[in-house]
Amino acid sequence: MKEYTASALLSALLAIAIDHLAGTRLVRRKAFWTFLAVMFGFKLAVNGYLTGRPIVLYGDPFYLGLRLGTIPLEDFFYGFGLITVTIVCWEHFTHTGHAGRKGEE
Repeated sequence: MKEYTASALLSALLAIAIDHLAGTRLVRRKAFWTFLAVMFGFKLAVNGYLTGRPIVLYGDPFYLGLRLGTIPLEDFFYGFGLITVTIVCWEHFTHTGHAGRKGEE
């Protein structure tokens, strides 16, 4: 399998597993998918510009070659993983009381 493809899919699967293990269950929430759609809208604009110029280039041997516009499909899986893990951490640490509070040391 292509390296970028494999790492992008792995990041998405790991994000789902982390969501499950942390007990946040983000992937079951409509609000999460709405937020993700908004984020991917911005991704289409910014990443589309960067890959269309071309400022960011991808080596053909490392990804499938499937694109949405100028953006490799793998970027969406990788973005899903990054966004999901970030929100899982936020949700987990704010609800378990492990988040640092202003004024605490």
